[in-house]
Amino acid sequence: MQHRRPRLSRTAKTLLAASAALAVAAGVTVAQAGEPSRKCAAFDTVTLGKYYLNNNLWGQDKGTGTQCVWGDSATGSTISWGTSYTWANNSKGTDADVKSYAATVLGWHWGWKADKAATGLPIRVGDRRKVTTRWNFSLSTDPGTLDVAYDLWLHAKSTADWQDQPTDEIMIWLDRQGGAGPLGTKYGSVSLGGAMWDIYRGDIGWNVYSFVRRANTTGATLNIDDFTQALVRRKLLSNDKYLSGIEAGTEVFKGSGRLDTRSYSVDIG
Repeated sequence: MQHRRPRLSRTAKTLLAASAALAVAAGVTVAQAGEPSRKCAAFDTVTLGKYYLNNNLWGQDKGTGTQCVWGDSATGSTISWGTSYTWANNSKGTDADVKSYAATVLGWHWGWKADKAATGLPIRVGDRRKVTTRWNFSLSTDPGTLDVAYDLWLHAKSTADWQDQPTDEIMIWLDRQGGAGPLGTKYGSVSLGGAMWDIYRGDIGWNVYSFVRRANTTGATLNIDDFTQALVRRKLLSNDKYLSGIEAGTEVFKGSGRLDTRSYSVDIG
């Protein structure tokens, strides 16, 4: 069964982005040593060096539940963090509706919430910059229906801000549980980073491409350029697009559980 993200109108996306920006302005907390700072309101954030954690409850109107995020540590470009959640469907929601995407953000996410210069983004796809990301995480037993994935945002220009809708979105699924599936239909497959991936293609007002790893993993070292160039070779993405944002987290459809990121980093060569 394939779970699909709900299609949002441009107006809805704009309102969502505006509400997220207001929440960020009101609620940024810097994690301190010792007891992690837990943030449990929608769009609450925790700053960790050049990244920030976003308690992104963008689909909460389709569910009943709670979710929190916390930062554990930040050393150089490497961070550790976690999230816990409990979600069930309400009268508006189904098992196919994503309720949340608690994630770490580097760069653009409906605007720039951190020092833009420190992120190293955006970068032009055709410049072939090596973007190395390492992610090691663990999931609780029986975590429900979810995926653990990267979410990449691309624009047609290097000056995108909160009001600029992306042209393309690329997801890289490392793990999926409970029958979770990506948006769209299967387009093909590719071998990258020592693993086989199925490519899905969808549309929600912009192109959405999902690379779904055939075998789940809780640890990966990837070069983002490999994935963007896989789309360029298939004439699905153009080299003149700009990679503006890199996120990593979990989309939860339903269930209770916890994701702990032991280490995560993004380094742009």
